[in-house]
Amino acid sequence: MQEQYNPSEIEPQVQQFWAKNKVFKAVVDHNREKFYCLSMFPYPSGRLHMGHVRNYTIGDVISRYERMQGKNVMQPMGWDAFGLPAENAAIKNQTAPGKWTDENIAYMKGQLNSLGFGYDWDRELATCKPEYYRWEQWFFTKLVEKGLAYKKVSAVNWCPHDQTVLANEQVIEGCCWRCDTPIERKEIPQWFIRITDYAEELLNDLDQLDGWPDQVKAMQRNWIGKSQGVQMRFGIKDKEIPLEVYTTRPDTLMGVSYVAVAAGHPLAEEAAKGNAELTAFIEECKKGGTAEADIATIEKKGCATGFTAIHPISGKEVPVWVANFVLMDYGTGAVMAVPAHDQRDYEFAKKYGLEINQVIEPANGEDIDLEKEAFTEKGKLVNSGEFDGLEFEAAFDAIADYLQKEGKGEVQTNYRLRDWGVSRQRYWGTPVPMITKANGEQVPTPEDMLPVELPTDVVMDGVNSPIKNNPDFENIEFEGEQAFRETDTFDTFMESSWYYARYCSPQADDIMLDPEEANYWLPVDQYIGGIEHAILHLLYARFFHKLLRDTGLVKGDEPFNSLLCQGMVLADAFSYQNENGGKEWVNPADVEVERDAKGRITKASYEGKELTHEGVIKMSKSKNNGVDPQEAIDQYGADVVRLYTMFAAPPEQSLEWSNSGVQGAQKFLQRVWRLASELLDGSDIPAIDAEALSSEQKDARRKTHETIQKVSDDIGRRYAFNTAIAAVMELTNTLVKLDKSDAQNRAILHEGLSAMVKMLAPIAPHVSHVIWQEMGNESLILDAPWPQVDESALVRDSIEIVVQVNGKVRAKLEVPANIDKDAAIAAAHADAHVQKFVDGKTVRKEIYVPGKLVNIVAN
Repeated sequence: MQEQYNPSEIEPQVQQFWAKNKVFKAVVDHNREKFYCLSMFPYPSGRLHMGHVRNYTIGDVISRYERMQGKNVMQPMGWDAFGLPAENAAIKNQTAPGKWTDENIAYMKGQLNSLGFGYDWDRELATCKPEYYRWEQWFFTKLVEKGLAYKKVSAVNWCPHDQTVLANEQVIEGCCWRCDTPIERKEIPQWFIRITDYAEELLNDLDQLDGWPDQVKAMQRNWIGKSQGVQMRFGIKDKEIPLEVYTTRPDTLMGVSYVAVAAGHPLAEEAAKGNAELTAFIEECKKGGTAEADIATIEKKGCATGFTAIHPISGKEVPVWVANFVLMDYGTGAVMAVPAHDQRDYEFAKKYGLEINQVIEPANGEDIDLEKEAFTEKGKLVNSGEFDGLEFEAAFDAIADYLQKEGKGEVQTNYRLRDWGVSRQRYWGTPVPMITKANGEQVPTPEDMLPVELPTDVVMDGVNSPIKNNPDFENIEFEGEQAFRETDTFDTFMESSWYYARYCSPQADDIMLDPEEANYWLPVDQYIGGIEHAILHLLYARFFHKLLRDTGLVKGDEPFNSLLCQGMVLADAFSYQNENGGKEWVNPADVEVERDAKGRITKASYEGKELTHEGVIKMSKSKNNGVDPQEAIDQYGADVVRLYTMFAAPPEQSLEWSNSGVQGAQKFLQRVWRLASELLDGSDIPAIDAEALSSEQKDARRKTHETIQKVSDDIGRRYAFNTAIAAVMELTNTLVKLDKSDAQNRAILHEGLSAMVKMLAPIAPHVSHVIWQEMGNESLILDAPWPQVDESALVRDSIEIVVQVNGKVRAKLEVPANIDKDAAIAAAHADAHVQKFVDGKTVRKEIYVPGKLVNIVAN
């Protein structure tokens, strides 16, 4: 075995061996317990970042550990390859998105391989390839046939310059994130999938997910937003149209002082006829966004319609206003406004001089000040006629009963969740597989015409989608007549919602999912990814799985048994002020830093400029504080980078990148290599003679088996990789102290080294692979069984017990492991330190906790 640890030499050799022998190929085997480990696949942006490295290292460690438990492991990888960033990059680089994406995939795949991740590359998929998205198109046509997918006119964020719909997160301060043009709210036809049909099941099945973080389940529950309320009808004076309103607070009904409707509500459109002021206001509302978060923070504005609503109980007439905080797509597009008990309604009423009528008082009788703010808590009804004195639940029931008897309302369960809008007016996505016939009828594309392929030889002009108004794509012949393809593409959440299932049979070309493969591997046993995907991606994937189940393609209700959300990777950030007063960010690698005795940064500079240390923050391109994984791999080796990312913090917490920490990981692996090199020098290694071991040797051997016990729990149950590595480091410290010239010491070292490289194998697989082979093992360490604890090695000849006098520690004694109570108390009294605190005193009580403690009470 060579003396020096040289990762740049051994890692490529090991990786080539793995690839040549396809050691990570996953095959269905009903005689073995399967384990499907999946990390959220990357967008092929061009280069991996440290967040990728951490995510995928966690997944690889878990996969390798489970394989050593004897399980049949599948760990696939692919590419979330559609999306707007590719269009932007194509425009910037004057290329086509397909070519740019393919080049990025090739480079990033090389980076993943250089980190030694154990992927079954035979299962690789890219969502932008027709062999993948054809099945998404096929499945969508089935949803259309079942009535689960439909088209309707809906409000969207529209950029008039780029002529495209923007997602809520692409609207920055009311403007397009790309061109800064003020956005408009526009009504256009869009495709939807009825996720609301599954709202109750999506909510209830969260209780099945014991392996998910409570935080993520709470976020999904809030997003689904189940509520019970009353749907009621206000009359409109001199009109035959009832005004539908839903509220979860019917107890406040007697305090309604106005009704607010959305700009797109039929009442608003009716009132705007001949009303220039209202028409202008409605047009202004259309320039706002559609996100609830934006609506909550905008300045509340309104315009009176001139219509009057009639209260369903009191008969009181209240004005109807159009308000910019009401959206047509949420609820009924109308709200009953109770300014005294809703802060949004309160601000609007104050602004426009509308009534504020208190109808709830605190249950404890405390005073409230409606001159300052609304009272929004539940309490006791006042000024509510026959309902006075009722508290919330009783008032809810009484008012609901009244409305129902009068035919003016009924109790209803609603959800905050809205149907999933899946169509986009962009190019780089899956074409929606619908055909418009000559008579205007829209029908699903027949299976024999799938896939509807997206043209890839295109020119991006930065404004229009290349398939919009493109006769070569749009015009087709269908059933002997001229017809037109849909030119919208799918939201990229569609692709990422079912990729986990396609990994089970990515080569199948005649079926979406091979039932034998899918029902063997699914559900995913461990899913790993960032908590930023806690709501939409995970909710859509859960929904898609239920759709697949109901189509007979998979079994089971949920796609992911367990979920691990890894923390962010952080690094120092430095900046200076440029001539225009803006911040210029400098990469930490280029910064000269001075630190105090405690390691805190006291001064930072770059090319003579003094820099501001902006703290330790998330690595990002915008802050120029990212560490290039490839540079770290080239400098230290993949095993060091992997070991450091697992050691620096628990997986769910943020990881602070530290060059000194990486160097520490490097020194540890060098030490392990050196230990192996010194032990495997050709000297004979005898079997361990447990009966002949000295006390020191027993202690060293016990340390090995205590470490196996701890690491097995840390990795297998707790996913506490950092403490597992720390335990192996402690074991190394013990083993290196043994004199290798002693035969039994060499035997203990060999046992310890064997256990150590097995425990390190999931984390530092290359160095472990080589050492294992050098130890004379013919099998791969990948297939070696996880080390087992020898219970006899854990038995101690002696133990340490603590002696307390009146609750304070006065001594620690080494005593025989099988010592009884009387002997332990006698040993405590015999200790000179203890005697100083009991001499001349009366012993009142003596307590013995076996193997741990003697407590003497004396006064």
